[in-house]
Amino acid sequence: MKNATWADCAAFHGHECGGLTIGYKAALYAIELLGLSFSDDEEVCCISENDACGVDAIQVMLGCSAGKGNLMFHLSGKQAFNIYERKSGRSVRLVLRERPEGMSREESFRYMQSKSPAELFDVKETRIPLPEGARLFRSVKCAGCGEVCAESFTHSVDGKPLCRDCYKPYTRFDV
Repeated sequence: MKNATWADCAAFHGHECGGLTIGYKAALYAIELLGLSFSDDEEVCCISENDACGVDAIQVMLGCSAGKGNLMFHLSGKQAFNIYERKSGRSVRLVLRERPEGMSREESFRYMQSKSPAELFDVKETRIPLPEGARLFRSVKCAGCGEVCAESFTHSVDGKPLCRDCYKPYTRFDV
């Protein structure tokens, strides 16, 4: 949503929590560092290194979504977000700094809410190249199950398309 707020993020996510705060603060920092606005199409792209609560705030604040093809995942288990602005080619990798140990969930939430984005994140260079924009592919019917799928996700066997579920790669070492 354009001009989204913390309340919008919490409403989308379903509750307030420390994880949502991480994504919210990362989005605010990316907006500041790259001069971003809400992405109506694919102007802004995020490759998240986690699939945790913070990703919901990225969606609400930056307009990145899996459906538009500008929210992708490179799951490393890190609280890190690679944010790209396609027009300028600029990008940042925001990596959450280590928090003080021994905090309860409530203490951790209050801690993160009290800190500025610059206090929470290290700013690094992105290591993952910006993927090309989303493409549309022809739909084809799988010769195995009869279901329709994107042609780019099929394998040709004896000249017939098979979806990934029906395709069995040849190996001489089946176990």
